Amino acid sequence: MTATMAPAFTLPEAQRTDSYAPRAPRVRQITAIEEAQSNAFPSLATPPLTIRGQDGKVRPAWVGDDPIMIDYYDSEWGTPLRDEEDLFQTLSLLTFQAGLRWRTVLARRTALRGAFAGFAPDLLASWNQDDIERLMEDSTIIRNRRKIEAVLANARATIKIRPSGGLPKLVWDHQPDFTPVPVEYGDVPDSTPESVALAKTLREHGFTAVGPKTCFALMQAAGVVDANPVEAYRRGESGMWESDGSRRTYGARCA
Repeated sequence: MTATMAPAFTLPEAQRTDSYAPRAPRVRQITAIEEAQSNAFPSLATPPLTIRGQDGKVRPAWVGDDPIMIDYYDSEWGTPLRDEEDLFQTLSLLTFQAGLRWRTVLARRTALRGAFAGFAPDLLASWNQDDIERLMEDSTIIRNRRKIEAVLANARATIKIRPSGGLPKLVWDHQPDFTPVPVEYGDVPDSTPESVALAKTLREHGFTAVGPKTCFALMQAAGVVDANPVEAYRRGESGMWESDGSRRTYGARCA
């Protein structure tokens, strides 16, 4: 999701220091979610931001009507994750998603969990070339050598940063003061200054395959930001954000 369009809310000039404050118009590029929506609604010049399901609930249009995607959105996406293993697993799945649809990863998630020892960093950190070759023979998972190597490297990096607070602290320290307030198509970026900074920090600590877009996807999936459209029924569930997108002072960051 590459963003240049600011959300449709206005703050006093003195407060416009956040990532999502209004800025001068620039030429926009089509984002990943927008592309997915365009594919889902090819006959529309501007695909919808939301879609109402058969159950009457309003969800982001990227969820569609696929039961796997609906279940993931309803029960997982955007729920704050503050546990190391949950965050590491989400980061690993996003690593496998590169170049693929998220549904493809979700459909193989059970197999990936089994093949990667439940994404337990302490177990994966000791895996070697023999394990990589074994995984490359497993037809039930996404077989991509570079992605497999990245997951193992990131497991080792995850362990190394524990003395300084670990992966949860590192990720949540990059929570912005403002979250997107999507009211129309294109209001959600695919990277932000915070996700750029997170990617840089992760790489400095030995993580790989962690670009700004992957990091912002992680921040969305892990509830570090709330990228739900304003009309979506899960908007505001975390309780961390005001209606204008500003972070509540008592909103919990990971200590």
